[in-house]
Amino acid sequence: MQTLLEMRNITKTFPGVKALDSVNLKVETGEIHALVGENGAGKSTLMKVLSGVYPMGSYDGEIHYDGKVASFAGIADSEKLGIIIIHQELALVPLLSIAENLFVGNECARGGVMNWRETYRLTDGLLKKVGLKEPPATLVDSLGVGKQQLIEIAKALSKDVRLLILDEPTAALSESDSQALLDLLLELKAQGVTSIIISHKLNEVRRIADTITVIRDGATVSTLDPRTEEITEDRIVRDMVGRDMSQRYPERTRQTGDMLLEVEGWNVWHPEHAARQVIRDINFHVRAGEVVGIAGLMGSGRTELAMSLFGHSYGRNISGQVRLHGKPINTSTVAAAIKSGLAYVTEDRKELGLILDDSIQRNITLANLGDVSTSGVINEADETKVAERYREAMNIRTPSVFQRVVNLSGGNQQKVVLSKWLFAGPEVLILDEPTRGIDVGAKFEIYGIINDLSGQGKGVVMISSEMPELLGMCDRIYVMNEGAFVGELTAEEASQERIMSLIVTE
Repeated sequence: MQTLLEMRNITKTFPGVKALDSVNLKVETGEIHALVGENGAGKSTLMKVLSGVYPMGSYDGEIHYDGKVASFAGIADSEKLGIIIIHQELALVPLLSIAENLFVGNECARGGVMNWRETYRLTDGLLKKVGLKEPPATLVDSLGVGKQQLIEIAKALSKDVRLLILDEPTAALSESDSQALLDLLLELKAQGVTSIIISHKLNEVRRIADTITVIRDGATVSTLDPRTEEITEDRIVRDMVGRDMSQRYPERTRQTGDMLLEVEGWNVWHPEHAARQVIRDINFHVRAGEVVGIAGLMGSGRTELAMSLFGHSYGRNISGQVRLHGKPINTSTVAAAIKSGLAYVTEDRKELGLILDDSIQRNITLANLGDVSTSGVINEADETKVAERYREAMNIRTPSVFQRVVNLSGGNQQKVVLSKWLFAGPEVLILDEPTRGIDVGAKFEIYGIINDLSGQGKGVVMISSEMPELLGMCDRIYVMNEGAFVGELTAEEASQERIMSLIVTE
């Protein structure tokens, strides 16, 4: 096969951190090349170097593309050669139509006048290629994340893509949407499009990748060829983390205590559509030291339930009762919920869980400023001590607690979110997709933190789209479908088949 891309000895340094250290990557024409590694290993940084997000001169090393030395001053330069990157955070404009999003900056226009007939004709053709049937005038805001991912790929196809880079493309997708996206990548491969995919989902990597490159601590560790040898997930994990991880979930002595949290008759209506009930007559409980899972497909109402419980952050006409230690508590506002002993780790840490441009220190103390202030004035020395304590306890990898959170890897950002809520001293933590977009090594650390919390007698409610995660961590699992609980399983009763049968048959 012919080499399309070769990155040689790429070194990239940020203040106090060497993100890439002489990384080498070779990609053949027409292959799907997977790039894997722990959070913070340097995968996304390497792709930003390739796509021109980090321009020539900001790094050392060489990029050879199509047999020639390439240097990019920005994304526009790489796109001219057909190198298109789709970032983990989608770059679509929600209130524009599909057609407008596909051709923004590349409009079908003459003399400053849009040719809408041609725009819609081209859009129809691109949508057919990615398997979407929506009209071109459909607003992107009305579509789910899975379809938005496909629109991003259609946008790449509109730019005559030769090398498609996807950063965690299935992290926020349901199982069915993930499979559809992977099938599309295989179709594009058959049409001659080369792809580089960054993913933590090793089962997906093994399914579609022709070559797998593993990066650890900013350096290339191995390049694996599934076409010539059997590559197991354990082998990939060993290269990623530098050690065997035969045990994906840390051991825990299950020891539950008295009743801690009780939710009865919980009903929630849609915040904008008054006639639509989103949560229907939910009843559940959590005992001290218990990890309780909530399983269900995307759109089943899991996040809506969590947010409505946590200070009525979602919904309207909310009714029902919440009791802690047998006594009713006030959860009508976020402040009241925190004061009552609840905490909520959102599934969207970047949008709702963190202030990205602020420091680690400020983010950690944000939910409990009273403990680091006197008469309304923050004691910065106390704040630093708290941040340093959690930095050490949570193994947050950073040169300083004064570093901006935006510069941390996804796994370390998640540890900052958890630190914020642990500092608030809750009795019940609701964790919404706590390991989304996090590698197996960081996942293991997060699982250990959850086990520590249950060992302290805290109650943990864990929402996850990864059923093996729920089965490996939870004492009991509630199954949710269309806004209602349709089943409850103990750890001994639960299996992926039992959970799916409850979702499908109820």
